[in-house]
Amino acid sequence: MPSDVDALLSGNLLLSALRLPDQALLKPHLELKEYARGDALFEAGEDVGFISFPLGQCVAALVIGLQDGRAVETATVGHEGAIGGVVSQGALPAFSRAVIQVPGSVLRIEAAVLQQIKQASPGLRNLMTRYSDCLLAQVLQSVACNASHTIEARCARWLLSLQDRLGTDVLPITHEVLAELLGVQRSYLSRALRMLQQQGLIQVRRGRIIIVSRSAVEGTACECHGAVKRHYETVLGAVYSASGALVSLRSMTNDDGPLYQAV
Repeated sequence: MPSDVDALLSGNLLLSALRLPDQALLKPHLELKEYARGDALFEAGEDVGFISFPLGQCVAALVIGLQDGRAVETATVGHEGAIGGVVSQGALPAFSRAVIQVPGSVLRIEAAVLQQIKQASPGLRNLMTRYSDCLLAQVLQSVACNASHTIEARCARWLLSLQDRLGTDVLPITHEVLAELLGVQRSYLSRALRMLQQQGLIQVRRGRIIIVSRSAVEGTACECHGAVKRHYETVLGAVYSASGALVSLRSMTNDDGPLYQAV
């Protein structure tokens, strides 16, 4: 690992929430990797050999490929979390594909090594269990959202989710990528974005979307974004800035074992 490992750890909120002794257990086994947009962390059906912790503005998506060629996003993971078999007993086949949407760096650790460390660290085990519950909540809410809400509302939800992780009004996302993640044709998405732009909520530029009024976008989005956000606050102690950015996770573990048990 580089000598500035502590600075790297601070780039991931999940790692930052760990106590220093738990961080010390992980440090010797962490590896820094750089990824470009479109790179896959793993493919569906592959054994997940590594758990990846996105740093800074790096964002990945879990997507499900369909027989007609579409690929629908089920969860977004940024600097607040981890991607891979976070609670599995080492390497297991992946059900979905994990692809980088916003390029950047990740810290990764072998899945089997993380499993060994979790056995020795109740704090790490508890944190991973709670994070897994939040990730599952995001997947479940995404299923309900895709089945029940309009493209405009789903689009607004996804833009808010990305802004939460990036902490900026300028979102580096293209029409093609966003349409793919929402599982809709680009023409449908273009109409939805045009409607949001005409209402003064966003500005659409080449290769990026600018959020003009977050409060207005929140008013257009369905309840799904708020539901997932509240679950992160309750289960992980997530702290959001006044602008809506996810800035920290409060440590909610102790030496006696889990304070929260996922169900």
